[in-house]
Amino acid sequence: MSEWKQRCESEWSLQGAPMPGSLDWKSVFDARPLGRNLLKNPSPHGLSKDTPPPEPDLPEFPTRGPPQFQPDGDFSDWTTSLEVLPYDMSGIPEGAVVCELPQCSWFTMEQVVDLKAEGLWDELLDEFQPEILIQDWYEESQLHASIYQLQVKLLGADKSTVISEHSVNPSEDLSNYSHNWKEVSHVFSGYGPGVRYVHFQHRLKSQFMMEFYTTLFTGSSVMVRPTKTSS
Repeated sequence: MSEWKQRCESEWSLQGAPMPGSLDWKSVFDARPLGRNLLKNPSPHGLSKDTPPPEPDLPEFPTRGPPQFQPDGDFSDWTTSLEVLPYDMSGIPEGAVVCELPQCSWFTMEQVVDLKAEGLWDELLDEFQPEILIQDWYEESQLHASIYQLQVKLLGADKSTVISEHSVNPSEDLSNYSHNWKEVSHVFSGYGPGVRYVHFQHRLKSQFMMEFYTTLFTGSSVMVRPTKTSS
């Protein structure tokens, strides 16, 4: 066994995993595909889950600024899209005069992780099937009962065949004020052969009424763990 192959096996406890001799094990070791976050730019707002989210700036005398629906941040490496939602007229009595209503929007961010390009190999993904850990943190923004959605898909080599998927659409408790980071996580295991890509997509809600308020996020993560799926 080559020195670099041995180092990979020792580094990630890959005893029993298929490790074909045809691979360039130095390149695999340098890529370090196991145990690290494979998403790029996981915290576009420059925030950390270890620090409480910033309190919203509430001006004493708000003045209506130009409509804004997309949050500020460096979203490089993310594919983004915006959906402005219609005004919610529910609960307004017939004939009531309404001067101002909040308007909400969904800001969607997604990335596709190419597992082989990150240094993983076919035999490991198909036979050993290491766990794939998904993690994300979003702010309790108190804007609405639904402020966050997550969808993650494990895709085949054609980037369209869905081998496994997981979705989260939590409902927020607005009866008591709370302003912290909330963790969302999931572990894919036993997903079967053929996985080559991970499609990570989350949506966060913003609101505009006089001022712009958004739901922040941080620490998005896709990590392949060197743990064999139990048969």
